[in-house]
Amino acid sequence: MFVGLALVMRDPKGWWRPFLQGGGVLWLSGTCWAIMFTCFMIALMRTTVANTLVVLAIAPLLSALMARMILSEPLSMTTWAAIATAFGGIVWMVHDQIGAAQASSAAVSGMAIAAGVPLAASVNVITLKKWGAQVDLIPAIAIGASLSCVATLPLAWPLEATPSDLSLLAILGVAQLGLPCMLMVGASRHLAPQEITLLALLEVLFGPFWVWLAAGERPSDASLQGGLVVLVALVGNAVWTGYKSNTSTSAPSPSVNVTADSSTSLSASPASRR
Repeated sequence: MFVGLALVMRDPKGWWRPFLQGGGVLWLSGTCWAIMFTCFMIALMRTTVANTLVVLAIAPLLSALMARMILSEPLSMTTWAAIATAFGGIVWMVHDQIGAAQASSAAVSGMAIAAGVPLAASVNVITLKKWGAQVDLIPAIAIGASLSCVATLPLAWPLEATPSDLSLLAILGVAQLGLPCMLMVGASRHLAPQEITLLALLEVLFGPFWVWLAAGERPSDASLQGGLVVLVALVGNAVWTGYKSNTSTSAPSPSVNVTADSSTSLSASPASRR
């Protein structure tokens, strides 16, 4: 609803056109959003939060591999190191809870369902990167949310949400899903796929801290230590990437000398060439 309202505010008369003009790319991205929204919620119902978060943490690795295969995106050793370090930090944050329900078939199926999130996220960021400049993919978020609502309606029926529950859901729909997803679509024009999914790990990092501030539930020492590792990996990758970008931009181009030499050669007299 929030994304739909944003589209109407952006173009009151033609807000519906992107839905008709997006074609298969729009629906591919929308389906990915739907899988991400739906699998995450169902996974939490069947396994622990810790197990779910560890599965989600493989998204940067999958995105990096897909970017390399599909987009021929160059991957620096710094990015690989950041992915490995961030994954290790996530595992350390929840290592004391991993496998708490491992013997349960529901937990195993929950982790398998959770795997749909990083898979769909990786396909989605590749889609955003490859076609985002040609196709308006913000409507895909609304499509994904609608498909997810239809898919999960049987699980939510009969609807018993109180007015207080609905107000909280509205806040989450704006602050947790609608606005962040729109920002992600915009960021895809400037960042590599693996960098987008690396930044998405900040949700796992800051989640326990928001609970600490709002509900007074202090994170464990492992959560604080692992969170610091993830933060260092993300900041280090961002700083190094920015440094390399500035270095390559400021480096003198050798094409000037080549052009000058070519001009000199071409301007030489026929006699001298003979």
